[in-house]
Amino acid sequence: MVFNTGAALLDAVVLAVVSTEEGGTYGYRITQDVRKVLDVSESTLYPVLRRLQKDGCLDVYDKQFDGRNRRYYKITERGKEQLQMYREEWEVYSGRISAIFDGERLSDF
Repeated sequence: MVFNTGAALLDAVVLAVVSTEEGGTYGYRITQDVRKVLDVSESTLYPVLRRLQKDGCLDVYDKQFDGRNRRYYKITERGKEQLQMYREEWEVYSGRISAIFDGERLSDF
C-alpha cells in the first residue's frame, strides 16, 4: 500500500481486530489479520499491543495451547470507547478524502 500508516490508524485497526473476538485473541493472529489491510511487520505490531495495554485499552492474559503459553489480548471498556472515537473520526476523515477524490472543492466542507 502506498499510503503511510500513522500510529492512530494502526491503533484503530488493532483495536478493531481484537474487538471481534469476545474472549480475546492472540498476537500472531492479530498480526495476520492486521496485515490483510495494512502492510506492517510483527516488530511494528507488538509495541502497539504493549502501548494499548499500558493505556488501558487491552487486557493481556496467557493461556496454554499445545503445551506452551500463548499471550491473548482482550479489549477493555476503555478500548471500546477509544475504538468508537476512532470509528467516528474515520467516518469524517474518509468522507472528506473521498469527496476530494470525487472532485469536490475544499470550500464545500
